[in-house]
Amino acid sequence: MTDRPQINQGARGIARGALALARDNVKTLVLLVAALVFVWLLGEVASGEIMRLDTLAYELFVERLRSDALTPFMEAFTSLASVVVLAVMAAVIAALAPGKAPGWCVAVNLVCVVLLNTVLKVIVQRPRPDGFRLISETGYSFPSGHSMVSMAFFGLLIWMVWRYHRKDVMRIVWCVVFGLVIAMVGISRIYLGVHYASDVLAGFCVSLVWLIFYVRCVAPLFVAVDAPKNPQER
Repeated sequence: MTDRPQINQGARGIARGALALARDNVKTLVLLVAALVFVWLLGEVASGEIMRLDTLAYELFVERLRSDALTPFMEAFTSLASVVVLAVMAAVIAALAPGKAPGWCVAVNLVCVVLLNTVLKVIVQRPRPDGFRLISETGYSFPSGHSMVSMAFFGLLIWMVWRYHRKDVMRIVWCVVFGLVIAMVGISRIYLGVHYASDVLAGFCVSLVWLIFYVRCVAPLFVAVDAPKNPQER
């Protein structure tokens, strides 16, 4: 009986230590999980079979949710990852965001992600879904280019806002809004019938891995100087 409190205290200490370790290495954990999910999806796609994930997403977003009223909204969300919209937003960021070259930070990020997506699509060469598309698209399907671009672009905006915006409620609001945009762009690609769910999830994962590297090694070169940093966000 005398040993039980010591055992319980030891277990709680180990749990606290594990939580502290995870908290201090969030980016590393996210990177590993995203990389593992992408590799798993890549292996499943390489086998040539339609995944259960893809079937469930088709049943939900195409068979159950698709309607004449909802389609224009999905088309609007998918357009948020278009060249024109991103170019306009990049120009606004270049004019208003802190740092010595925020516009270049966004532009380099986008160019690299588009090139990475092109290379991956050529390697995998997965055909797009056929028979239930609402819009016309060309090229290969895996991974989703819109999903990769939205994660890279709006994910970088989340990083900028969280790192450089003053700590107030709008800081959280903007991050939530950009996060919802990322999710809705991916969902819209499934809804519109131009991607499988595995394409979208893979696009998010590979772009997330890229983004973690980018904000760690490249982005500070463009935005660190003259940016009003939050001391608690390192």
